Amino acid sequence: MKLTKKLILGALNLALLAAVAWYAYQALEDYLANPWTRDGQVRGQVIQVAPRVSGMVTRIAVIDNQYVRAGDLLFELDPEPFEIAVSQAEANLKRARISSRASAIEYERLQEIARQDAGAVSAKDLNRREASYLQSLSVIDVTSEQLRSARLNLGYTRVRASVDGYVSNINFQIGDQAVANTPILALVDSNSFWVFGYFRESEIGRIKLGDPARVTLMAYPDQPLAGTVESLGWGIAPSDGNTGYNLLPSIKPVFQWIRLAQRIPVRVKLDQLPEGVELRYGLTASVMILAGGQE
Repeated sequence: MKLTKKLILGALNLALLAAVAWYAYQALEDYLANPWTRDGQVRGQVIQVAPRVSGMVTRIAVIDNQYVRAGDLLFELDPEPFEIAVSQAEANLKRARISSRASAIEYERLQEIARQDAGAVSAKDLNRREASYLQSLSVIDVTSEQLRSARLNLGYTRVRASVDGYVSNINFQIGDQAVANTPILALVDSNSFWVFGYFRESEIGRIKLGDPARVTLMAYPDQPLAGTVESLGWGIAPSDGNTGYNLLPSIKPVFQWIRLAQRIPVRVKLDQLPEGVELRYGLTASVMILAGGQE
């Protein structure tokens, strides 16, 4: 009886070892048959948010790392100087219209006199009045555009999110002077994430556009992600040949017995994410390209 139990236990152990060995062989076969790298990163579009006008910050409507929707208010600048500019532009436009109306009346009066008595008004006076009237119309156009510009600048005092995403690196506070076109916070586009896998140049020939990919994030090791090869890099920065001393090229020595393969970036577009997986810019990833389109 004891011998039978030992034989059964031995058979079970052998079966277990065989299953483990088969699983390990399958995993090893995947790594041998398909290009893969542990040098991968999650990337995304990062928008550097900058005000389009200069002014004092009077309100900050978000906090660091907050999720926002496109159109949500991020921060406000003091609107008073821009409201004054709008009022001035409106007054200038009103004055230009009044002046143009006066020029039109004078021009029409001379035209009426000339129609009644051709010799009562000289052609020179008529031309001068016409030019004055046309010039007044151009002044209306100019002041109208100045008013439009002033209103735009007033609208720019309220800075809103351009995409859905996460606010990052808020390094200013109420009372700070924001400078036009100078970024003061970052917005990570939550709909733009992809993965870069950096593959050895010796493997690039086996990778084709559209090949399926398997991505494993260090943050979620038990939830592999599916994706597709979207593009392959066409250039990397050289490690030598740059300008050195006395404007001569700086060439690093080459060790003939060690030749390290360069790494080429391969961009992988991710499919729908599993429940509970959240992508963050810069996460570490392992990437395997399933050569030949095999799943």
